[in-house]
Amino acid sequence: MNPQWSLYLEKNAPVTAKENPSCAFSPLDDGLIRVTGEEARDFLQGQLTNDIRRVSESRAQLSGYCTPKGRMLALFLVFEQEGALYLQLPRERLEAVLERLRMFVLRSRVELADVSDEKTLAGVAGSGCAELFGDLPEEPFVCRQEQSLTLIRLPGETARVQMVGSPAAMTAFHQAHAHRLQRADDDYWPLQNIRAGLPTVVDATAEAFVPQMCNLDLLGGISFTKGCYTGQEVVARMRYLGQLKRRMYLARIDATPCPAPGQRLFSPSSRSAQGAGKVVDARPRPGGGCEALVVAEIRAFESGDLRLEDAEGPPLSLEEPPYGLKSEETPS
Repeated sequence: MNPQWSLYLEKNAPVTAKENPSCAFSPLDDGLIRVTGEEARDFLQGQLTNDIRRVSESRAQLSGYCTPKGRMLALFLVFEQEGALYLQLPRERLEAVLERLRMFVLRSRVELADVSDEKTLAGVAGSGCAELFGDLPEEPFVCRQEQSLTLIRLPGETARVQMVGSPAAMTAFHQAHAHRLQRADDDYWPLQNIRAGLPTVVDATAEAFVPQMCNLDLLGGISFTKGCYTGQEVVARMRYLGQLKRRMYLARIDATPCPAPGQRLFSPSSRSAQGAGKVVDARPRPGGGCEALVVAEIRAFESGDLRLEDAEGPPLSLEEPPYGLKSEETPS
Protein backbone atom coordinates (compact mmCIF):
# COMPACT_ATOMS: atom_id res chain seq x y z
CA MET A 1 0.00 0.00 0.00
CA ASN A 2 1.21 3.48 -0.79
CA PRO A 3 3.03 4.79 2.35
CA GLN A 4 1.41 8.24 2.12
CA TRP A 5 -2.06 6.71 1.91
CA SER A 6 -1.32 4.19 4.65
CA LEU A 7 -0.21 6.95 7.03
CA TYR A 8 -3.34 8.98 6.26
CA LEU A 9 -5.56 5.98 7.02
CA GLU A 10 -3.77 5.28 10.27
CA LYS A 11 -4.41 8.81 11.48
CA ASN A 12 -7.82 9.55 9.99
CA ALA A 13 -9.71 6.33 9.25
CA PRO A 14 -9.77 3.81 12.09
CA VAL A 15 -11.97 0.72 11.75
CA THR A 16 -15.43 1.75 12.92
CA ALA A 17 -17.89 -0.32 10.86
CA LYS A 18 -20.19 -2.68 12.72
CA GLU A 19 -21.83 -5.86 11.41
CA ASN A 20 -23.96 -4.25 8.68
CA PRO A 21 -22.50 -0.84 7.83
CA SER A 22 -24.68 1.42 5.74
CA CYS A 23 -21.67 2.89 3.95
CA ALA A 24 -18.60 0.70 4.35
CA PHE A 25 -15.20 1.96 3.25
CA SER A 26 -12.53 -0.66 2.54
CA PRO A 27 -8.95 0.29 1.66
CA LEU A 28 -7.55 -2.43 -0.63
CA ASP A 29 -3.97 -3.64 -0.87
CA ASP A 30 -4.07 -5.48 -4.19
CA GLY A 31 -1.27 -5.49 -6.72
CA LEU A 32 -1.42 -3.45 -9.92
CA ILE A 33 0.45 -4.04 -13.17
CA ARG A 34 0.42 -1.14 -15.63
CA VAL A 35 0.60 -2.11 -19.32
CA THR A 36 1.52 0.60 -21.83
CA GLY A 37 2.95 0.87 -25.31
CA GLU A 38 1.74 0.79 -28.91
CA GLU A 39 1.18 -2.97 -28.83
CA ALA A 40 -0.19 -3.28 -25.29
CA ARG A 41 -3.63 -4.52 -26.35
CA ASP A 42 -2.28 -6.91 -28.97
CA PHE A 43 0.10 -8.35 -26.39
CA LEU A 44 -2.60 -8.92 -23.77
CA GLN A 45 -4.98 -10.26 -26.41
CA GLY A 46 -2.61 -13.18 -26.93
CA GLN A 47 -2.20 -13.83 -23.20
CA LEU A 48 -5.58 -13.49 -21.48
CA THR A 49 -8.92 -15.30 -21.72
CA ASN A 50 -11.06 -12.23 -22.45
CA ASP A 51 -11.31 -9.80 -25.35
CA ILE A 52 -9.09 -6.90 -24.29
CA ARG A 53 -10.40 -4.79 -27.18
CA ARG A 54 -13.59 -4.30 -25.14
CA VAL A 55 -11.80 -2.64 -22.22
CA SER A 56 -12.20 1.15 -22.17
CA GLU A 57 -12.48 3.98 -19.69
CA SER A 58 -16.16 3.05 -19.40
CA ARG A 59 -15.82 -0.76 -19.24
CA ALA A 60 -13.67 -3.06 -17.09
CA GLN A 61 -13.59 -6.86 -17.26
CA LEU A 62 -12.44 -10.03 -15.54
CA SER A 63 -9.82 -12.01 -17.42
CA GLY A 64 -7.85 -15.16 -16.63
CA TYR A 65 -4.16 -15.79 -17.29
CA CYS A 66 -3.48 -19.46 -17.96
CA THR A 67 -0.74 -22.01 -18.50
CA PRO A 68 -0.67 -23.89 -21.82
CA LYS A 69 -2.70 -26.58 -20.01
CA GLY A 70 -5.48 -24.06 -19.32
CA ARG A 71 -4.84 -23.74 -15.58
CA MET A 72 -5.16 -20.25 -14.15
CA LEU A 73 -2.01 -18.57 -12.90
CA ALA A 74 -3.93 -15.41 -12.10
CA LEU A 75 -7.31 -13.74 -12.38
CA PHE A 76 -7.23 -10.05 -13.25
CA LEU A 77 -9.66 -7.19 -12.99
CA VAL A 78 -8.65 -5.27 -16.13
CA PHE A 79 -9.44 -1.57 -16.52
CA GLU A 80 -8.19 1.52 -18.32
CA GLN A 81 -7.12 4.81 -16.80
CA GLU A 82 -5.54 7.74 -18.63
CA GLY A 83 -4.69 5.64 -21.67
CA ALA A 84 -2.96 2.83 -19.77
CA LEU A 85 -4.29 -0.66 -19.08
CA TYR A 86 -4.13 -2.03 -15.54
CA LEU A 87 -4.18 -5.62 -14.30
CA GLN A 88 -5.37 -5.92 -10.71
CA LEU A 89 -4.60 -9.10 -8.77
CA PRO A 90 -3.72 -10.23 -5.22
CA ARG A 91 -0.38 -8.69 -4.28
CA GLU A 92 1.13 -12.06 -3.40
CA ARG A 93 0.77 -13.18 -7.03
CA LEU A 94 2.21 -10.06 -8.62
CA GLU A 95 5.95 -10.84 -8.71
CA ALA A 96 5.60 -14.31 -10.26
CA VAL A 97 2.94 -13.20 -12.76
CA LEU A 98 4.82 -10.06 -13.81
CA GLU A 99 8.00 -12.09 -14.36
CA ARG A 100 6.13 -14.58 -16.53
CA LEU A 101 4.40 -11.89 -18.60
CA ARG A 102 7.75 -10.23 -19.27
CA MET A 103 9.08 -13.50 -20.70
CA PHE A 104 6.62 -13.17 -23.58
CA VAL A 105 7.09 -9.50 -24.40
CA LEU A 106 10.11 -10.26 -26.64
CA ARG A 107 10.24 -7.47 -29.25
CA SER A 108 6.71 -6.21 -28.70
CA ARG A 109 6.40 -2.51 -28.03
CA VAL A 110 5.00 -3.06 -24.56
CA GLU A 111 6.07 -1.91 -21.12
CA LEU A 112 5.00 -3.67 -17.93
CA ALA A 113 5.41 -2.01 -14.52
CA ASP A 114 4.49 -2.76 -10.92
CA VAL A 115 2.61 0.34 -9.77
CA SER A 116 1.02 -1.18 -6.66
CA ASP A 117 2.45 1.55 -4.43
CA GLU A 118 1.85 4.42 -6.85
CA LYS A 119 -1.92 4.00 -6.98
CA THR A 120 -4.49 3.60 -4.22
CA LEU A 121 -7.50 1.30 -4.28
CA ALA A 122 -10.59 1.31 -2.09
CA GLY A 123 -14.06 -0.16 -2.09
CA VAL A 124 -17.31 1.42 -0.98
CA ALA A 125 -20.43 -0.63 -0.33
CA GLY A 126 -23.83 -0.39 1.31
CA SER A 127 -27.26 1.09 0.86
CA GLY A 128 -26.14 4.44 2.24
CA CYS A 129 -23.39 4.86 -0.36
CA ALA A 130 -25.43 5.10 -3.55
CA GLU A 131 -25.79 8.87 -3.36
CA LEU A 132 -22.00 9.30 -3.30
CA PHE A 133 -21.77 8.32 -6.97
CA GLY A 134 -24.96 9.65 -8.49
CA ASP A 135 -26.37 7.65 -11.38
CA LEU A 136 -23.59 5.07 -11.76
CA PRO A 137 -25.24 2.20 -13.68
CA GLU A 138 -26.05 -1.04 -11.88
CA GLU A 139 -24.51 -3.16 -14.63
CA PRO A 140 -21.36 -4.87 -13.29
CA PHE A 141 -17.96 -3.65 -14.53
CA VAL A 142 -19.26 -0.36 -15.92
CA CYS A 143 -16.72 2.39 -15.18
CA ARG A 144 -16.71 6.15 -14.82
CA GLN A 145 -13.85 8.62 -14.56
CA GLU A 146 -14.52 11.23 -11.89
CA GLN A 147 -12.24 13.65 -10.04
CA SER A 148 -9.08 11.73 -11.04
CA LEU A 149 -10.60 8.46 -9.81
CA THR A 150 -11.72 5.45 -11.83
CA LEU A 151 -15.01 4.14 -10.42
CA ILE A 152 -15.82 0.50 -11.22
CA ARG A 153 -19.26 -0.92 -10.45
CA LEU A 154 -18.95 -4.42 -9.00
CA PRO A 155 -21.69 -7.01 -8.50
CA GLY A 156 -23.28 -7.42 -5.08
CA GLU A 157 -26.56 -7.38 -3.19
CA THR A 158 -26.06 -3.70 -2.38
CA ALA A 159 -24.27 -1.02 -4.36
CA ARG A 160 -20.55 -1.73 -4.61
CA VAL A 161 -17.97 0.52 -6.21
CA GLN A 162 -14.22 0.12 -6.41
CA MET A 163 -12.15 3.27 -6.78
CA VAL A 164 -8.63 3.62 -8.20
CA GLY A 165 -6.52 6.75 -8.26
CA SER A 166 -3.58 8.65 -6.89
CA PRO A 167 -3.08 8.96 -3.11
CA ALA A 168 -4.01 12.64 -3.36
CA ALA A 169 -7.28 11.92 -5.20
CA MET A 170 -8.26 9.14 -2.78
CA THR A 171 -7.43 11.29 0.22
CA ALA A 172 -9.58 14.11 -1.16
CA PHE A 173 -12.48 11.69 -1.65
CA HIS A 174 -12.22 10.39 1.90
CA GLN A 175 -11.97 13.87 3.39
CA ALA A 176 -15.07 14.98 1.49
CA HIS A 177 -17.16 12.01 2.65
CA ALA A 178 -15.58 10.98 5.96
CA HIS A 179 -18.76 11.84 7.86
CA ARG A 180 -20.62 9.10 5.94
CA LEU A 181 -17.92 6.47 5.53
CA GLN A 182 -17.40 3.70 8.08
CA ARG A 183 -14.10 1.91 7.64
CA ALA A 184 -14.60 -1.85 7.56
CA ASP A 185 -12.17 -4.52 8.71
CA ASP A 186 -9.95 -6.44 6.29
CA ASP A 187 -12.42 -9.32 5.88
CA TYR A 188 -15.39 -7.19 4.82
CA TRP A 189 -14.58 -6.61 1.13
CA PRO A 190 -13.42 -10.20 0.44
CA LEU A 191 -16.63 -11.41 2.09
CA GLN A 192 -18.69 -9.25 -0.28
CA ASN A 193 -16.76 -10.76 -3.21
CA ILE A 194 -17.55 -14.24 -1.90
CA ARG A 195 -21.25 -13.44 -1.62
CA ALA A 196 -21.22 -12.04 -5.17
CA GLY A 197 -19.55 -15.22 -6.45
CA LEU A 198 -16.35 -13.45 -7.55
CA PRO A 199 -13.33 -15.75 -7.34
CA THR A 200 -9.68 -14.97 -6.74
CA VAL A 201 -6.47 -16.84 -7.46
CA VAL A 202 -3.72 -16.76 -4.81
CA ASP A 203 -0.43 -18.61 -4.45
CA ALA A 204 -2.12 -21.64 -2.88
CA THR A 205 -4.56 -22.02 -5.79
CA ALA A 206 -2.34 -21.05 -8.74
CA GLU A 207 -2.70 -23.69 -11.49
CA ALA A 208 -5.51 -25.42 -9.55
CA PHE A 209 -8.46 -24.33 -11.70
CA VAL A 210 -9.47 -24.12 -15.34
CA PRO A 211 -11.38 -20.81 -15.85
CA GLN A 212 -14.82 -22.45 -16.17
CA MET A 213 -14.34 -24.19 -12.81
CA CYS A 214 -14.34 -20.70 -11.26
CA ASN A 215 -17.39 -19.71 -13.34
CA LEU A 216 -15.49 -17.24 -15.49
CA ASP A 217 -17.70 -18.17 -18.43
CA LEU A 218 -20.73 -17.05 -16.38
CA LEU A 219 -19.02 -13.86 -15.17
CA GLY A 220 -18.11 -12.62 -18.65
CA GLY A 221 -14.44 -13.44 -18.10
CA ILE A 222 -13.93 -15.61 -21.21
CA SER A 223 -14.32 -14.74 -24.88
CA PHE A 224 -14.88 -17.74 -27.14
CA THR A 225 -14.58 -15.65 -30.31
CA LYS A 226 -11.45 -13.53 -29.74
CA GLY A 227 -8.94 -15.99 -31.19
CA CYS A 228 -5.89 -17.69 -29.73
CA TYR A 229 -4.33 -17.14 -26.33
CA THR A 230 -2.26 -19.28 -24.00
CA GLY A 231 -4.42 -22.20 -22.81
CA GLN A 232 -7.20 -21.45 -25.30
CA GLU A 233 -7.42 -24.99 -26.70
CA VAL A 234 -8.13 -26.50 -23.27
CA VAL A 235 -10.66 -23.81 -22.35
CA ALA A 236 -12.48 -24.18 -25.69
CA ARG A 237 -12.47 -27.98 -25.53
CA MET A 238 -14.07 -27.89 -22.09
CA ARG A 239 -16.85 -25.72 -23.48
CA TYR A 240 -17.60 -27.44 -26.76
CA LEU A 241 -17.09 -31.05 -25.67
CA GLY A 242 -18.97 -30.71 -22.41
CA GLN A 243 -16.14 -31.96 -20.21
CA LEU A 244 -16.71 -29.64 -17.24
CA LYS A 245 -17.06 -31.71 -14.07
CA ARG A 246 -16.45 -29.03 -11.42
CA ARG A 247 -18.04 -25.68 -10.65
CA MET A 248 -17.66 -22.97 -8.05
CA TYR A 249 -20.29 -22.74 -5.29
CA LEU A 250 -21.10 -20.65 -2.25
CA ALA A 251 -20.51 -22.54 0.98
CA ARG A 252 -21.24 -22.13 4.67
CA ILE A 253 -18.99 -23.95 7.09
CA ASP A 254 -19.15 -24.17 10.87
CA ALA A 255 -15.40 -24.05 11.39
CA THR A 256 -12.91 -21.98 13.36
CA PRO A 257 -10.61 -20.74 12.01
CA CYS A 258 -11.88 -20.48 8.46
CA PRO A 259 -10.29 -22.84 5.95
CA ALA A 260 -7.42 -21.54 3.85
CA PRO A 261 -7.46 -21.19 0.06
CA GLY A 262 -6.42 -24.45 -1.52
CA GLN A 263 -7.66 -26.61 1.37
CA ARG A 264 -9.06 -29.88 0.04
CA LEU A 265 -12.66 -31.07 0.13
CA PHE A 266 -13.83 -34.63 0.69
CA SER A 267 -16.83 -36.53 -0.63
CA PRO A 268 -17.45 -40.28 -0.40
CA SER A 269 -18.94 -40.08 -3.90
CA SER A 270 -15.71 -38.73 -5.40
CA ARG A 271 -13.41 -41.03 -7.35
CA SER A 272 -10.89 -38.35 -8.27
CA ALA A 273 -7.28 -38.57 -7.16
CA GLN A 274 -7.40 -34.78 -6.84
CA GLY A 275 -10.12 -34.95 -4.22
CA ALA A 276 -13.66 -33.62 -4.41
CA GLY A 277 -12.62 -29.98 -4.66
CA LYS A 278 -10.73 -27.06 -3.13
CA VAL A 279 -11.44 -23.88 -1.21
CA VAL A 280 -11.13 -20.72 -3.30
CA ASP A 281 -11.49 -18.27 -0.40
CA ALA A 282 -13.20 -18.17 2.98
CA ARG A 283 -13.96 -15.42 5.50
CA PRO A 284 -15.59 -15.21 8.94
CA ARG A 285 -19.34 -14.85 8.85
CA PRO A 286 -20.98 -12.31 11.16
CA GLY A 287 -22.65 -14.37 13.85
CA GLY A 288 -20.24 -17.28 13.59
CA GLY A 289 -18.84 -19.79 11.14
CA CYS A 290 -17.47 -19.02 7.70
CA GLU A 291 -18.68 -18.19 4.23
CA ALA A 292 -16.62 -19.47 1.34
CA LEU A 293 -16.28 -20.03 -2.36
CA VAL A 294 -15.32 -23.59 -3.22
CA VAL A 295 -14.68 -25.42 -6.47
CA ALA A 296 -16.28 -28.84 -6.14
CA GLU A 297 -17.29 -31.79 -8.26
CA ILE A 298 -20.77 -31.24 -9.65
CA ARG A 299 -21.65 -34.79 -8.62
CA ALA A 300 -20.61 -34.10 -5.01
CA PHE A 301 -22.69 -30.90 -4.98
CA GLU A 302 -25.71 -32.83 -6.19
CA SER A 303 -25.10 -35.55 -3.57
CA GLY A 304 -24.85 -32.99 -0.78
CA ASP A 305 -22.09 -34.92 0.98
CA LEU A 306 -19.11 -32.54 0.91
CA ARG A 307 -16.88 -32.09 3.94
CA LEU A 308 -13.70 -30.22 4.67
CA GLU A 309 -10.52 -32.30 4.37
CA ASP A 310 -11.84 -35.78 5.20
CA ALA A 311 -14.84 -37.86 6.33
CA GLU A 312 -14.57 -36.41 9.85
CA GLY A 313 -14.33 -32.79 8.74
CA PRO A 314 -17.10 -30.21 9.14
CA PRO A 315 -19.85 -30.48 6.49
CA LEU A 316 -20.35 -27.83 3.84
CA SER A 317 -23.74 -26.34 3.08
CA LEU A 318 -23.59 -25.39 -0.62
CA GLU A 319 -25.69 -23.26 -2.92
CA GLU A 320 -25.34 -21.82 -6.38
CA PRO A 321 -23.85 -18.32 -6.76
CA PRO A 322 -26.30 -15.45 -7.29
CA TYR A 323 -25.83 -15.49 -11.08
CA GLY A 324 -26.76 -19.18 -11.33
CA LEU A 325 -24.84 -21.93 -13.11
CA LYS A 326 -26.54 -22.06 -16.49
CA SER A 327 -24.80 -20.36 -19.39
CA GLU A 328 -27.00 -18.22 -21.63
CA GLU A 329 -24.80 -19.01 -24.59
CA THR A 330 -25.29 -22.18 -26.63
CA PRO A 331 -22.14 -23.61 -28.23
CA SER A 332 -22.39 -23.78 -32.00
